[in-house]
Amino acid sequence: MAEHGERPEARPGTRLTPLEILERLVAFDTESSRSNLALIDWASGYLEGWGVPHRLVPNAAGDKAALFATIGPMQDGGVVLSGHTDVVPVTGQAWTSDPFTLRVEGGRAYGRGAVDMKGFCALALAAVPDFQAAPLRRPIHILLSYDEETTCLGVADTIARFGADLPRPGAVIVGEPTELEVADAHKSIVTYFTTVHGHEAHSSKPMLGANAVMAAAELVCELNRVADLMIARGDASGRFDPPATTVHVGTIQGGTARNILPKVCTFHWEFRGLPDLDMTEIPGLFARKAEAVARERLNRYGDYGRIETLEEVAVPGLAPEPGSEAERLALRVAGRNRTISVPYATEAGRFQVAGIPTVVCGPGSIDQAHQPDEYITLQALEDGAAFMRRLAEACAS
Repeated sequence: MAEHGERPEARPGTRLTPLEILERLVAFDTESSRSNLALIDWASGYLEGWGVPHRLVPNAAGDKAALFATIGPMQDGGVVLSGHTDVVPVTGQAWTSDPFTLRVEGGRAYGRGAVDMKGFCALALAAVPDFQAAPLRRPIHILLSYDEETTCLGVADTIARFGADLPRPGAVIVGEPTELEVADAHKSIVTYFTTVHGHEAHSSKPMLGANAVMAAAELVCELNRVADLMIARGDASGRFDPPATTVHVGTIQGGTARNILPKVCTFHWEFRGLPDLDMTEIPGLFARKAEAVARERLNRYGDYGRIETLEEVAVPGLAPEPGSEAERLALRVAGRNRTISVPYATEAGRFQVAGIPTVVCGPGSIDQAHQPDEYITLQALEDGAAFMRRLAEACAS
């Protein structure tokens, strides 16, 4: 087993099983705060060994890159198999073995990213010889991305090149773990940092300052009100659990002492919107309340305060597109006759916003993701390999 970040070698053109490739991918510590270049370098070498044309799409800093490969004719209308290479941190988790050394035991393969989602990446790479052997009439592309666990922006630069110097695909399958069910819908997620700026004064003379904590409390109460509004509105589709857009405050910090009016209070909040939510509605409601709080609370006794809200991450939802090319293909290949919704956000919405039909479908269960002793079952890998073989047949027909 290679050390973390080393490039485990494979002879050019050597056929590797999904489990063997997964072992190599897990060995790279690609937590989102780290570079993924060593993994991309290994994947690039593997593809070169099979003569697969591919391009790297680096980020602006040059410390991460996406990889886009094409098997079959170099033309528009192909199918993208999209998987992210970054993983969530292991810090503070009670693993029973090294998270970056794949451990196979009891019909399971344990390791950080095994199911989310290096397992899918391994399956796509392992299927390259089968894709090449099939007389593909439409290309199959493999896209390995980065930063999915933080911003879902690791695919953005690649998407921007579709139809320019990269073929424009006709369908995308994002391989997040759905137990090979075909998901055609998920919620959006938008996160914010709000900072309330007040003015310090002795707590016995509140008119000499502005209390940032008490102003922030009004804003948090407004988010509670908006959350209740969303719950009352519900989910007309009846497909989501929980059946509503959700609003959540995760952290709040402020103040220095009981008897000092707090100068600053910050809180971190989010909403996860149903696909039909107007994405401007919740920030609009919040902004109107913030204007009122700044005027009536912070600046009641003078020009003492202001409120700043910065958008941190905005990941679009995935809306159902009944009968789309991606849905029809994935249902056929997965052997399913209905679609599902998933509660988590993915990169799929970014492809859909770009006008490319997209679904989410991959091996394993999301229940094992982000946990200590994360695993994918060997049966899930076998099922995923069969999925890839049927995809090759579908793209050759």
